[in-house]
Amino acid sequence: MKNYFSMLLMFLFFVGTAQNNQPKDTYVKDNFTKQEFYIPMRDGTKLFTAVYIPKDISNKNKYPFLMQRTCYSIAPYGENEYKQRIGPNQFLMKDKYIFVYQDVRGRYMSEGIFTNMTPQVERKTKKDVDESTDTYDTVEYLVKNIKGNNGKVGQFGTSYPGFYTAVGTLAQHPALVASSPQAPISDFWNDDFLHNGRFMMGYFRTFPVFGIQKTKAENKAWYMDTFVKQTSEDGLKFYRDMGTLKDGYEKYYKDNFFMTEIMNHPNYDEYWQKRNLLPHLKNINHAVMTVGGWFDAEDLSGPLNIYKTIEKTSPKAKNTIVMGPFSHGGWGREDGKHFHNQIYFGDSIATYYQKNIETKFFNHYLKGNTKQDAGLPEALMYDTGAKQWREFATYPPKEAKKVSFYLANGTLKNNSGQGFSEYYSDPNNPVLSSDNLKDFNGFTPRNYMSEDQRFAVGRPDVLTFTTDILTEDLTFAGELMAKLNIASTSTDADFAVKLIDVYPEDFKPAEKKDGVIYGNYHQMVRSEIMPARFRNSREKGEALVANQKTAVDFRLQDVVHTFKKGHKIQIQISSTWFPLFAINPQKFLDNPNFATKEDYTKAFIKVFEDSSIEVEVLK
Repeated sequence: MKNYFSMLLMFLFFVGTAQNNQPKDTYVKDNFTKQEFYIPMRDGTKLFTAVYIPKDISNKNKYPFLMQRTCYSIAPYGENEYKQRIGPNQFLMKDKYIFVYQDVRGRYMSEGIFTNMTPQVERKTKKDVDESTDTYDTVEYLVKNIKGNNGKVGQFGTSYPGFYTAVGTLAQHPALVASSPQAPISDFWNDDFLHNGRFMMGYFRTFPVFGIQKTKAENKAWYMDTFVKQTSEDGLKFYRDMGTLKDGYEKYYKDNFFMTEIMNHPNYDEYWQKRNLLPHLKNINHAVMTVGGWFDAEDLSGPLNIYKTIEKTSPKAKNTIVMGPFSHGGWGREDGKHFHNQIYFGDSIATYYQKNIETKFFNHYLKGNTKQDAGLPEALMYDTGAKQWREFATYPPKEAKKVSFYLANGTLKNNSGQGFSEYYSDPNNPVLSSDNLKDFNGFTPRNYMSEDQRFAVGRPDVLTFTTDILTEDLTFAGELMAKLNIASTSTDADFAVKLIDVYPEDFKPAEKKDGVIYGNYHQMVRSEIMPARFRNSREKGEALVANQKTAVDFRLQDVVHTFKKGHKIQIQISSTWFPLFAINPQKFLDNPNFATKEDYTKAFIKVFEDSSIEVEVLK
């Protein structure tokens, strides 16, 4: 039980502030004065706000604002209680800003009702409110009421605060000149809780955080007694014992409003459409630096899609993207020798980003000339195979060429074939998403994003397609598409596709973890799942016709990865991926979230040899 709540607190800390390893000193208290107050929004709702003001501020020594709005608490509360660290990183903290933290509507000390991914109001009346108007009203109040400010405001945030930063770009306040959404949610249909509409079971333990309304001002988490208790180190046992998604919902979360909303909206209907930020990201006219991690199991699609959308819709925005070899929010803490799970990527990578990219971004636009470019690359992307940073003038790189690898008889080929591969999928005996049983107890999955996939090779319900040993380096840089042609004996199916880097048998890493066999390591590079029911429309599910050849096309998230000479490229395909994702019953139902064990249908599934993985190859 103790370990479980430790994981909870760690989760909230990572996603809320990304401020791990806080220095145990009095720097903040010695150099800043803390104020707390409520800021009224245009509809009368008051949002609780804490401001850390440099003690040397004056009319001659003015400072800009750096603001974070969050649903994860701005603790500690009390004007004599100080955070150990403030701002996005230690360098910006030492450079000094007026640091602002705010509880969003319905959370902790703020008034109002909390809504997950608050729908954006496109055409507003004076009474309409959303997160962009709350951002505007907050900026307006701060600029007018905090003496000694220089009239410039920046905003930052990781994960859910990344969403509040991203939607805050739409505030259109003239003082807002720099925004850095980091691991931002963009569309719940493909971030966090769902992937292409398939429920992410690995998030099951998080729902108390997002689905319990408070009834009064709270300076501590009011939802703690609704958490599902950990009973065993073997986290897989919990999911096996739980039964179906329906069973888990009815046992644990009938009173959880967010889980109920997810269960009742299996299709991409108005509920989800209103929570998609991307269609609203237009006419942004200030500097935006979007940040993400290639191994972010929670919000990988958000940074990529937000950057690409702003690039298309907002020519006046100074638009930058940074993608590093990080898990969720990992750029906010320094690990020294940087590993993701068992894979080493280099030393002091987070410090490099914080010192040379993030600090430069905010210092330039908030303390320098906002009319000039900060001199940052358009796209700073870490190549997770070559293990080095790469700069691109456009992203995806214009020089990358599309190449198709066809799935034929266990191999990846340049030409399509006439036959098919077949596997037997049984929802009662699903393919596991990991062989690390302790990880299933985690609040959200993390390690699987680069995990060794040898545990899945050889299963009769997993198809494996592998190239010959590469004779030269091959770099994938950009978008990935799975173009599957399938047939099933059942009326529904999921398709989980993994892109894998197979290491040489004699591989010796520069740094290693004890007990890991790195020779022939099958490192997952990218993956995604797609319910066949949404192959033609996300708005309405459509059954498969049994034994009929059918196209199922979908995007995997982007990649910048060099498959080195001597390595092999592999694709794995299965129709279950448990307990990372809820099991598809493989029988078409109007609402598969309420499938019972009686609905579970075994199926033979064919993948035809004209199926392919389309990649962008950088020469």
